[in-house]
Amino acid sequence: MSNIFLIGANHKTAPVELREKLSFTAEEILGALEYLKTAPHIKEGLVFSTCNRMEILYIPEAGDQVEAMIQFISQHKKIAVSEFRSALYIHEGDEAIRHLFQVSSSLDSMMVGEPQILGQIKKAYVVALEEGASGVLLNRMMHKAFSVAKRVRKETGIGDNAVSISYAAIELANKIFGDLSSKSVMLLGAGEMAELAVEHLMSHNVKQIIVANRTFKNALALAQKFKGQAIQFEEREEALKDVDIIISSTGAREYVLTQIQVKRAMKKRHHNTIFFIDIAVPRDIDPKINKVSNAYVYDIDDLKSIVETNIAQREQETIKAARFVEEGVLTFRKWMDSLSIVPTIKSINDKMTTIVEMEFNKTISSLTHLSCEDIEAVRRMTQAIATRTIHDPIRFLRNTGDHRDDSLYLNVTRQLFGLDIPEKDG
Repeated sequence: MSNIFLIGANHKTAPVELREKLSFTAEEILGALEYLKTAPHIKEGLVFSTCNRMEILYIPEAGDQVEAMIQFISQHKKIAVSEFRSALYIHEGDEAIRHLFQVSSSLDSMMVGEPQILGQIKKAYVVALEEGASGVLLNRMMHKAFSVAKRVRKETGIGDNAVSISYAAIELANKIFGDLSSKSVMLLGAGEMAELAVEHLMSHNVKQIIVANRTFKNALALAQKFKGQAIQFEEREEALKDVDIIISSTGAREYVLTQIQVKRAMKKRHHNTIFFIDIAVPRDIDPKINKVSNAYVYDIDDLKSIVETNIAQREQETIKAARFVEEGVLTFRKWMDSLSIVPTIKSINDKMTTIVEMEFNKTISSLTHLSCEDIEAVRRMTQAIATRTIHDPIRFLRNTGDHRDDSLYLNVTRQLFGLDIPEKDG
């Protein structure tokens, strides 16, 4: 039976500088999926890359293919293996399944309970599906991951209160300034992270919100939604003289604010304190800005103290959520184990025997005029019909070949014969 492997690096194993180098753009993900789809030693694969992690989930044809995958990452990202090998985690089998379910349920996030990760993983899965890189096993695994995540969100309090990096960023700003009601905030980027940040800012009654985005239409839509002001992205340096807090979450591959720009702006703002929160990976804000007097830069890794506080508060909910994850792993493992030939053939035989017995007893009970010999003859006939009916499907299943995906045929067979009880948890 095929095994599942997961290779990755995240906020626990790699600093932000290394995560930047390992981060895959949307275009690079397509290239990676093409490799996974066409590589002769890989059956199925999926790649997801977020602010805090880069992970490749795959099913090899034979062996573990770990070294081949590490070399692929090195070549694809143009980074020496020696730079990132020690930051990698490698999970196999149930550990890989468990890890995916934990990530999807936001139990492995920097901010436990944050909701964005599930949406990001769903998008990664859709891309893998569209590109033809994901197959029977990963499809089922991903849907089970979504089901587990949904249950965790619904039946635990893990998503209460501080549920995102954006929230942590605002909490950090609030701690530093004490009161945000007299402060102006500029958002660089108008995506999901920015929108979450605005929602949290509104609860603190900030004086003004300015939104700058490369696509002005998106900036305007977000600004109007929260009664803020939209500006062109090129106006961001000029706006620095009027704002106190900058929260940046663009998808840029280079710094969108540099030390030189901030130095120029500080003169115009009479060196009043300015605070940058960089929640983008790769980073948006030049860390050298910290050297400018009264300018303070915080990146994702600096939010760990707030994150740790929230993790402590949610410990009990996390234990409950972990139980749901474990149940999900056991359910998926049971399904995977069923995709071997012997259990499937036994299940087909058992089902046909049950049907024959039930229908035979139902029919014979109304035919009271038959002799014992006649009843036994009818029994043998019904059993023979059932045996002949399933003979060809079973022979086909046993005829495994080097160039066919047995998991696909086993899965279809189990569906055709209705051997798997439908899951009710979506």
